[in-house]
Amino acid sequence: MRRILISQKTFGITKETSLADLKKIYRNLIKEWHPDKVQHDAALLAESEIKSKEIIDAYQFLVSISPETHAANSEEYMELTTEAAIENWEYKGITLKFFFQNGSVYEYLGVPKNVYMKMINSGNTGRFARRHIFHSYPYRKAAKEKEQAV
Repeated sequence: MRRILISQKTFGITKETSLADLKKIYRNLIKEWHPDKVQHDAALLAESEIKSKEIIDAYQFLVSISPETHAANSEEYMELTTEAAIENWEYKGITLKFFFQNGSVYEYLGVPKNVYMKMINSGNTGRFARRHIFHSYPYRKAAKEKEQAV
């Protein structure tokens, strides 16, 4: 959840901001902080490189968790969360990452440790995740599916 707030603060937006508005703000910030604009000043160049990387990272993150992105991929996500088996999971901080057998990887943000402990102690991890995690926490697709062997 903290990453969401930090990313929103980078752009000076709220959670209600649309993707179109986010894209406009992103373009303006990148134009302002692009390293090519300050090639003559080494100190400013280093600062602009760091700042532009922060802007790009925050933008990609906010796009990945936006309601518009979720709506566009809702059919695929519903199929994955109802039919695909979980291969593995990883819990770090308050982020729970699921690795599915089809190669997809999703991160769920803000998952409390007590919910994670209940999941690992449940008799059926997949059923617990479908009931208590997949549609209850902000999520994003963290990795593409594995390349299919030809």
